[in-house]
Amino acid sequence: MMLNYDPLQYLPTSEELPSSDETPVDNELQDTIPHLLKSILAIIWSERRDWFFGIDMGYYYNPKQSAIVPDGFLSLGVQRWKTRPKGRQGRLSYVLWEENGVVPILAIEIVSQTYNGEYDQKKLDYADLGFLYYIIYDSDNYQPHKGDSFEVDRLVDGVYVRQPGNPVWMPEIGLGIGTAEGTYLDWTREWLYWYDQNARRYPSENERTQQAEQRATQAQQAANQAQQELEALKSRLKQMGINPDQLLD
Repeated sequence: MMLNYDPLQYLPTSEELPSSDETPVDNELQDTIPHLLKSILAIIWSERRDWFFGIDMGYYYNPKQSAIVPDGFLSLGVQRWKTRPKGRQGRLSYVLWEENGVVPILAIEIVSQTYNGEYDQKKLDYADLGFLYYIIYDSDNYQPHKGDSFEVDRLVDGVYVRQPGNPVWMPEIGLGIGTAEGTYLDWTREWLYWYDQNARRYPSENERTQQAEQRATQAQQAANQAQQELEALKSRLKQMGINPDQLLD
């Protein structure tokens, strides 16, 4: 009799694996910067259901190894929302063997005052794991002697190669990434943003709201100006003995 062997049934599930190592982030920016990127993705990819952006979430790639926890990571070709047992929604962690072997395409590390090997050991780790892009952002220039404050590396033959420019276009993702001054959660400073192929920055939700309000204000001002010009024209016509209401009907 032939037995059907399913190796996945012997691997731990996300329900069984630890979903947190209980290690807090070093500073507020390590949490806020990835959340800004995720919120913008939710706008520009609102119609897509084939991506997932994890923040400070465990990535399990080997059942015999502990999870690696990027500050942020992006995976393409996976379910946007994943249903867990008993109908619960959302991932507890990103488990490679539960995601059809789809390795995240991008990892982001935010450098903090406490150095955690972002420019050396983590770069080797992500290369070994096969992340196509690795982004380092030293938002407050904590480690100026380690490398540049913004760095995008692409995996080439198993080794990360620095990509020039700011922003940097990533064709496999269909997005660019770079730094710019902006305001998020009433906090004005330099942030990481997504860009289109023409190096135009995608705005945050707050910026979109502000832009819409500005357009509405400009439209109202234009309407008021047109009304004032019409009233002035009527006044001149009356002075000439012409009934503007009959002329303009």
